[in-house]
Amino acid sequence: MRSRSRSRSRGTARGWTGQVAAWTVLLAVAAVVAAGVVVPRVVGATPYTVLTGSMAPTYPPGTLVVVRPVDADDVGPGTPVTFQLESGRPEVVTHRVVDVAYDLTGRRLLTTQGDANPVPDAEPVEAAQLRGEVWYAVPHLGRVNALLTGHQRQVAVWVVGGGLLAYAGAMFVGAARERDRRPRPTHLRTA
Repeated sequence: MRSRSRSRSRGTARGWTGQVAAWTVLLAVAAVVAAGVVVPRVVGATPYTVLTGSMAPTYPPGTLVVVRPVDADDVGPGTPVTFQLESGRPEVVTHRVVDVAYDLTGRRLLTTQGDANPVPDAEPVEAAQLRGEVWYAVPHLGRVNALLTGHQRQVAVWVVGGGLLAYAGAMFVGAARERDRRPRPTHLRTA
C-alpha cells in the first residue's frame, strides 16, 4: 500500500512538473510571436533584422528591432532610428542620432552614427528617409525573421498559433479526463 502511494505521488509530481514546463514553453513562444509579429502589426510598427555589427553591443547582428513611425521633428540626439540609405530605396540602416542640424533652406538633417563605428555617417538623414525610431528589440529573433519571406512568416504565425491552440485544448481535455477518472466520494444516507 505504501509503495503504491509513493509511486502515485511521484507520478503526480512528474505530471505537475511536466505541465509547468509545457506551459512555460507555451507562454514563451506566445510572447516571442507577440513581440515579433502581433504587437508591431497592431500599433503600425515594422520589424527589421540587424544584419551588421555597427550597432553592437546594443543591437548585435541577428537582433529584431521593432521600429515605430516618428516625426523627424521629434527625434533628438541619442535616439536610435531606422532610415533609408537613399530616399525611396528599400535598404535601411539602424543607427543612433548624434546631432541635429538645419540646411540653408530650413530642412532638418539628422547626423547618425553606429554605436560601434568610430565616426558619424558621411551623409545626413533627411525627414523623407526616416522610417522611425527603435521602439524595442528582441535579441536573436531577427535570425528567424531573416530566414522567412513575408508569406512564409505569415504561414509560420498561423501554424504556430494553431499548434499552440491545439496544445492548449489537449491540455484542457487531458485535465478534464483526469478529473473524471478520480473516484468520487460516496455519501451515505441515514434514515
